[in-house]
Amino acid sequence: MNKAVLSKISHPPATLRDMVQERMREAIIEGHFKPGDRLVERPLCEQLGVSRTVIRETIRYLEAEGLVEILSGRGPIVATMNRDDARQIYEIRRMLETAAARKCAENITEERTLKLETALLHLKQGFSDKTPGALFRATADFYSEVFDGAGHHIAWEVVQRLNGRISRLRMMTLTTAERAQPGPAHMQAICDAIVSGNPDAAETAVHNHLNDTAAIAERLLAEEERNT
Repeated sequence: MNKAVLSKISHPPATLRDMVQERMREAIIEGHFKPGDRLVERPLCEQLGVSRTVIRETIRYLEAEGLVEILSGRGPIVATMNRDDARQIYEIRRMLETAAARKCAENITEERTLKLETALLHLKQGFSDKTPGALFRATADFYSEVFDGAGHHIAWEVVQRLNGRISRLRMMTLTTAERAQPGPAHMQAICDAIVSGNPDAAETAVHNHLNDTAAIAERLLAEEERNT
């Protein structure tokens, strides 16, 4: 865990803690820190150029997101994820995202259509660039427009609390060639259904997307469990 994978923040802004959280979150999601790796304060402070207080606050925040576990006698480690965790996350996503997609389709306006299509364009660029951090942010922005269009603000808060673990699962499924449809095709189908004002089609598109990715995650996590 002590290898230098985090670049130093040379000009701390007012949102220093947020930047540290983002960099550590991305390092975990992208696999620079593996499940079970210890998160030792001193090397993290040196790599990022910040105080132990900031690192401790960040670790507590990432623990609340489910990306970090605090173990007695070992301290903070990168949290592991098993198939049951993944199933629960996908089930929560299924409930919240299908409801939001339906309602957004019912409420669709020209302004929301433009916002969704713009967010989808950025998401596709993220897939093309193959930059995980940019892709995850673009994906979150797209879903933010869906939930905002639905007026489901509390549901979006729930999704954001799960966003770290959702992104870890997304990272696992991005590179596989076994998808029923490529990721951008799924997102295009969701967008098309919503902007057409078809709630049933929007719900079906979300179901298809989550069925595809959940099946891949289940298989990959099963392989990991067999190999440990």
